[in-house]
Amino acid sequence: MAIQEIIDEAREKMGKAEASASEDFGGIQSGRASAGMFNPILVDYYGTPTPLQQLATIAIPEPRTVNITPFDPGAKKSIEKALAESNLGVSVADDGQHLRVNLPMLTEERRKEYVKMARNRAEEGRVAVRGVRRKAMDALAKLQKDGDEGEDAVKRGEAEVDKLTKAATERIDHMLEVKEKDLLEI
Repeated sequence: MAIQEIIDEAREKMGKAEASASEDFGGIQSGRASAGMFNPILVDYYGTPTPLQQLATIAIPEPRTVNITPFDPGAKKSIEKALAESNLGVSVADDGQHLRVNLPMLTEERRKEYVKMARNRAEEGRVAVRGVRRKAMDALAKLQKDGDEGEDAVKRGEAEVDKLTKAATERIDHMLEVKEKDLLEI
């Protein structure tokens, strides 16, 4: 494997770690409703755990209200049960046509809990990025050790991987900063 291939692979994997962190942040409830907050919810659909997004449309008519319309009306009770068992702390009402989910106002304590959760998710993202960096650095060191590449070329490759790592962790930190601001905003 060449130095550029190692760098490209590291870039791709770090991008995936960032995307995963971004998705995790989307799943943390802020004061406003978002479809992303329902990503972790699995519904028992005829004995199979199925993501909620595959069973219903999710519409947000108001900042703290979500309408969930199941594709299969028979799944409505299962969806309602999954929402009740989730840790979202929402109230669900069945108005016949769809499920109306109302988000409560976040208390100061709940907001701080969500900030803590967001920080943990950010750290998981940074750890994933550093893991990718470590593997890339090991691969580069192996190229030099095996005599496939010269010391200068490997040093340039290592510098490029470090640059990618710094950029990825900075983007994750920025996402965290935005999420914290959103969570603490009343």
